[in-house]
Amino acid sequence: MATEAPAGSEAPAATTGESMAPAGSAAAVSGPFVQVAESDEYGQVLVDSECRTLYAFTQDADGEPTCVDDCAVNWPPLFTPDESVPPLADELDPSQFSVVEHAEGPMLKVGDWPLYYFAADAAPGDTNGQGVGGFWWMVAADGTLLEEAPEGTAPAGSAPAESMPTDTASVTTAG
Repeated sequence: MATEAPAGSEAPAATTGESMAPAGSAAAVSGPFVQVAESDEYGQVLVDSECRTLYAFTQDADGEPTCVDDCAVNWPPLFTPDESVPPLADELDPSQFSVVEHAEGPMLKVGDWPLYYFAADAAPGDTNGQGVGGFWWMVAADGTLLEEAPEGTAPAGSAPAESMPTDTASVTTAG
């Protein structure tokens, strides 16, 4: 699933993918549907088969995806091919993963967190979505959120509107 930033959107400064590689591998670009990559700054994080960073949205705290419509343009869901959990990297616990229904189809979640991409992540290993608006966080290999804003970023809630609405009233809630 290729993702592109919408025209005219402002993205945070790029974080290159050179500092992230699948755990136990130097430069793999394919593999299980979800795998673990080592980030110099954040440690082990969840990525897809092409080493694209996966994120969770704290407004999804009840386990149901709430990022739909315009929100999902900037934060595309990690859709699954069907209603079952696809193959995962050996180091991941399959009992932590499940499929939840998004408005546009089945998507993967870990624990209570549906998984998303960030459209402004242009290359494998980019982590531009980390901390956006104080709502979007990378996910550790154990399914916990890495709620640590990258150095030099604006305070939570000050992300550009094109990146993500920062108030929950702007988010269309599935329901």
